[in-house]
Amino acid sequence: MDPPSATPAVLQAPLREQFDAFLDEYRAALHRCLDGLTEEQARRSLVASKTTLLGLVKHVTFVEQVWFDEAITCRSRAEIGIPGTPDESFDLDDGDTVASVQEEYRRVCAASRGAAAALALDDVVHGNRRGPLPMRWIYLHMLRELAQHCGHAEILREQILGGAPRRD
Repeated sequence: MDPPSATPAVLQAPLREQFDAFLDEYRAALHRCLDGLTEEQARRSLVASKTTLLGLVKHVTFVEQVWFDEAITCRSRAEIGIPGTPDESFDLDDGDTVASVQEEYRRVCAASRGAAAALALDDVVHGNRRGPLPMRWIYLHMLRELAQHCGHAEILREQILGGAPRRD
């Protein structure tokens, strides 16, 4: 999962557009990490933690909701309908499938874009447990989260596919 491209248009764009472009590239990479896998492969546990590829995408869906719903709207995790802790967000239900988790991730990413659209990078949101935070901090934190999880996903996918090259 290569880092976002630095095309001339992105390099010349305002900072907010650059942040949005990078977020969307990482979101797309995480979405694609499940492409072409069987349900068994997507659920395969290869590490001691709860991390599976399917669980990882479910977790980043949770992360999107924490930062672009809870932090912005001040709604509680219970009101949003998400787990209370990051660890719980990796838990897979019997009904979780590659298709359902990808669809939920697409829906939540679209909602994240909508929630952030009216806010400037210097606008402060008040719904995070850390206290008031500027949107700039949220964008930087999300970039870090997504980049980290893209790396995890690439390694897990490589293990599952036995070193087969990517087709991105």
